[in-house]
Amino acid sequence: MKWLLVALSLLVSVAAFAQQDRYQFDNNEQAVRFEELTKELRCPKCQNQNIADSDAVVAKDLRDRVLSLVKEGKSKDEVIEYMIDRYGYFVHYDPPVTPATLVLWVLPLLIVIIGFGFIVIRQRKASVKQSWSSDDEAKLVKLIAKNKRQEQN
Repeated sequence: MKWLLVALSLLVSVAAFAQQDRYQFDNNEQAVRFEELTKELRCPKCQNQNIADSDAVVAKDLRDRVLSLVKEGKSKDEVIEYMIDRYGYFVHYDPPVTPATLVLWVLPLLIVIIGFGFIVIRQRKASVKQSWSSDDEAKLVKLIAKNKRQEQN
């Protein structure tokens, strides 16, 4: 039992000393740029997590690459362009408006508007067909009279 407690406490103490990646920067500006970029870039493996918070191997690789690009003196836009060229627009949380993204946003709206228009037109046509005219009234009166005569006979 004693050995189990010692092993458990050793395991807990080792976990306490584990730390996240520590990166060294030449100046504070690089550290700030690195932090902004890692929070703005999305992990390609994770569903909706930035590379700063992700534990995926690909996120670590991306953090390392962002670090090297920042240390090379690349601007924020240059690093983002590099990542977009490598991984596509998905890697950036704020993708630019392109014909493809425009279609993704406009097409569902058009489908809803067209569907609503179709329903309105169909209802109007149905209401026109079902309107009661004076001819219909006259036909009804004749049928009722004919039915009464047949019942009397």
